[in-house]
Amino acid sequence: MSNNPGTIEYWAQHKPDTVALVEADQTLTFSQWNKQADRLAQGLANQGLNAGDIVAVRTQIRLEWAVISAALAKLGCRLLGTNWRLTPAELAYVLENSKAVAIICDDAEPSLLNDVLDKLSIDLAVSIDTTALGFINFGDLLVEQPTPRTSDGEPELIIYTSGTTGLPKGVPSRKARAANRQTDTKIIEEYIQDVAGARAIAGDVNTVLITLPMHHAAGPSALAGALRRGDKTVLLRRFDAEAALRLIDHHQVNDWTGVPTMYKRIFGLTEQARAQFDVSSIQRLGVGAAPVTPELKQSIDTYFGKDLVSEGYGSTETGMITHMPPGRHSEKPGSCGQAHKHVDIDIRDDQQQSLATGEVGEIWVRTPVTITGYLNEAPLDTDTLDVNGFFRTGDVGRLDDEGYLYITDRAKDMIISGGVNIYPAEIEAAIFSHDAIQDVAVIGIPNAEFGEEVKAFVELKPNRSVSEAELIEHTRNLLASYKQPRTVEVVNELPRNTMGKILKRELREPYWREKEQKV
Repeated sequence: MSNNPGTIEYWAQHKPDTVALVEADQTLTFSQWNKQADRLAQGLANQGLNAGDIVAVRTQIRLEWAVISAALAKLGCRLLGTNWRLTPAELAYVLENSKAVAIICDDAEPSLLNDVLDKLSIDLAVSIDTTALGFINFGDLLVEQPTPRTSDGEPELIIYTSGTTGLPKGVPSRKARAANRQTDTKIIEEYIQDVAGARAIAGDVNTVLITLPMHHAAGPSALAGALRRGDKTVLLRRFDAEAALRLIDHHQVNDWTGVPTMYKRIFGLTEQARAQFDVSSIQRLGVGAAPVTPELKQSIDTYFGKDLVSEGYGSTETGMITHMPPGRHSEKPGSCGQAHKHVDIDIRDDQQQSLATGEVGEIWVRTPVTITGYLNEAPLDTDTLDVNGFFRTGDVGRLDDEGYLYITDRAKDMIISGGVNIYPAEIEAAIFSHDAIQDVAVIGIPNAEFGEEVKAFVELKPNRSVSEAELIEHTRNLLASYKQPRTVEVVNELPRNTMGKILKRELREPYWREKEQKV
C-alpha cells in the first residue's frame, strides 16, 4: 500500500471503511473505491493499455468516473475528459487529434459512435450502461482477483478547449505543462498549495458536492482535491436545483462549487421550495466560470449565509489565476480577486505595452503551469505566449492599486453560456455549410438564466431565401445542443472594416449597451 498522503491507496489503508463516494443510492468506501480501481486497472491492462496511453472518458458525473480516474492513475495512463454531448463528428476530431487509443462512455446508444470509431485507431471501446456491438461491457472488465497497484494520486488530465480558429485544441496535463516550462518543482508545489488553500475550509473531514462536469478541469479538480484531503464526495449526475439542495440537506454538505447559472436556478425556485431544505451546513460556496453579479452574490448571502462565497478566475491553459476570499466581494464589488502565489498579471494595450494601474486593457498572465503549446501542435506564437511566458487570456480588465482584478469585457469572441465555453468560429462553420449562406457572424447576447446565449447573423447569397427554423435545424446534427444558435437573424450586410473583417463588436453593442459587464 501507499504511504503517499492524498492517494486512494493511502486512504484505503488509513480509513478503509469510511464512505468516500456517494451517487444516488450508491456508495463506495475508500477501500471499495481502491479495490474497484485495482479491478478495472487489471482489466484495462489485460486489454493492452500501457502507461502513457490516452483514454477518452465520455461520461456524466457519476461514481464510475471516479473509479476510472483512479484506475488510469494506477496504470500511468492519461485521461482525456470528453464532453458527452459532443456529436459523433465532433468526437471524431477530438479522438483523432489527441491520438487516444481507448474510449469509455455511458452513452445510451453507444452504437451511434461505431462509424467514428471504425475509422480511427481506437483499440478499446467500453460501454458502462448499455450492451452494444463493438463495445466491451464495463462490468466485464472488473477482474475478481487483481494485482494491487499504487498511484501518485490523480492521472494526467487532458482537456480540449478551442482557439480562435474554432477547432478544439488539447491542453496537456498540468504535469506536462510544468515540465515543458521547466518550472522549479518547489514553485509548482507552492502554487498548487496556494490554490488549494484558498478553497480549504475548517474541519478534519468535509463533505463536497460535485455538480461541475468531468470534461472540464473544474470537476476533476474538485474530485482530486477531495481525495487529497480524504473528504467524502457526493456526485450529482445532472444538475437540478431542488436535487442539489436536497443533497446539501441530506448529506450535510459543507463545500460546493457551482457556476452562476446553477445559483440562478436555485433562486428561480420559489421561496417556499427553497425553505424546505436546511443548507446551514455550508461553509464555503465556490463560484466561477463566468462573471458573478453583485445581485447574485447578495442572493447567495441571504439564503446560504453571509461571507461564504469564494470566487476565482482561471483558464484551462493557465490554471487558476486569482482568488476572491469570502467576505471581500462586498468591499470589492465586481472583482474576481488577487493573483495566486507565483502568478503575475499584466494589463496591456493593443501594442502589448503594459498599462498603468486602473487602466483598462487586455489581460496577460503568467502562472507556473501556463501552457506552451497545445497537444500535438506547434508551440504557441508570441501573439499568444510572449517570450517572458505571459499568456494572452483574451479577456479585458483592470487592476486596482491593491492588485484586485476586474474583468470588464472579452477581446476574443468566446461565448460563456451556463459556465460552458462556446466558440463562434465552430458554429459559423456549421451554418456556413448551408448552401444559401454567403457569410455569417455568431455572437453572445444577454440571457438572464445562462449569462449569454448564441445568436447568429447571416448574409444570404443573391436570390436565395432560408428561414430561421431551417438554419437552426441545419445545425442540429453538426453541433452539440448547447452550441446551436437560439436565434438567427438575416441581414442585408454584416458590418465590416476596410479590410473586410466583420466587426462583431458592432453586432454585440446594442444588446450589451446597458450592461455594466460586457460578458
